[in-house]
Amino acid sequence: MNIVFVEPGFPANQRRFALALASVGANVIGIGESDEWALDDELRGAMGGYYKVGSVTNLREMLEATRYIQSKVWVDKLEATVEAHTMTAAQVREATGIPGTSVKTTWLCRDKPSMKAALREAGVPTAASAAVDHAHEAWEFAERIGYPLILKPRDGAGAKDTMRVDNDTELAHALTEFGAHGSTSIAIEEFVEGHEGFYDTIAESGRVVHDWTTHYYPNVLEAMRTRWISPQFVTTNRMADSPFYGEVAEMGQRVIEALDIGTSATHMEWFYGPKGLRFSEIGARPPGVGCWDLYSASNDVDVYREWAHVIVHGTPEHAMTRPYSAGIVALRPDRDGRIVGHSGLHEIRDRYNEWVIDAYFPPDGHLTQPVEAGYMANAYVRMRHPDYDTLRAMLDDVGRTVQVHAVAG
Repeated sequence: MNIVFVEPGFPANQRRFALALASVGANVIGIGESDEWALDDELRGAMGGYYKVGSVTNLREMLEATRYIQSKVWVDKLEATVEAHTMTAAQVREATGIPGTSVKTTWLCRDKPSMKAALREAGVPTAASAAVDHAHEAWEFAERIGYPLILKPRDGAGAKDTMRVDNDTELAHALTEFGAHGSTSIAIEEFVEGHEGFYDTIAESGRVVHDWTTHYYPNVLEAMRTRWISPQFVTTNRMADSPFYGEVAEMGQRVIEALDIGTSATHMEWFYGPKGLRFSEIGARPPGVGCWDLYSASNDVDVYREWAHVIVHGTPEHAMTRPYSAGIVALRPDRDGRIVGHSGLHEIRDRYNEWVIDAYFPPDGHLTQPVEAGYMANAYVRMRHPDYDTLRAMLDDVGRTVQVHAVAG
């Protein structure tokens, strides 16, 4: 099978998708923005060809590259695993007759108001939402639904540029901020009270063949706005033990069917609170922030290879037996500036070394990243354990014990 893979060289974990495809027998042809010589030897050796473009989001360039490849070999599939690349990839597929996720499905997975409208029509419970092109529409929505509300870019990923507003003053400020950044259309949503998590899958022909449920502690908006918190997300190995996880999986399957997602990785966010389970949003691509590394560690299975096996052969290679739960705790510097050291590492190693998957600590002198940059922006520790509650307690202990020290400037 000949598979065109979009941008195998950047970001760093992209190479793992290309290597996985090659490992299950695919002939991988890369299209990317880097010079071929800049790719590492293993990656270059795994690909049967490589075509450089100025931008993998430039439709003209991507069409030219794909048609050139098609003039040399039959292209069975074209895969993109980065959110920003998915729409161009879908447009190229439709223009060149390559099967895969459609433009319509990709649009629904990226445009949040359209996504929620389609899912509400299919009976999937979601928050009230609307697309806002003018300020008066936002004010009308606020009057009808009430505060608090969430404002976000229509095609954004995760919590990036997401704002919560609790009153008229905050709504006016948020609209001004979006306008100052050139946004002409935004998504506005009812704030859903409750615990937040996500449900990730690998689907084949619209049927879930692998899935994982993961919890945020605390919810993302709070985690990405509060420096003193050492936030976590933890994937559970208890999915067979609770009716709740069955409800999450049922909702995820309905979303995949409603949006006509065929063979693809997906990433779905959800809330659970006084109004029950509510769907938040979906990406028709793998999750970011190293989630698949946690899923691999929690199952002793290479999830990248599992994805590749489904893409190439239409079936999973291994089952997810879930011997472990696995999670990450993000460790924030005590201020913005330059890293000058860490404390508490020896204590954590002494207590939990056998359960540590990996860890990263920026070297002294390294510039800090802002709190809102995410879970892996500065320091982090990833761990696993057979018992979910024990793992949560260990991650809490790491967050309390390990300190990342910085100086301003």
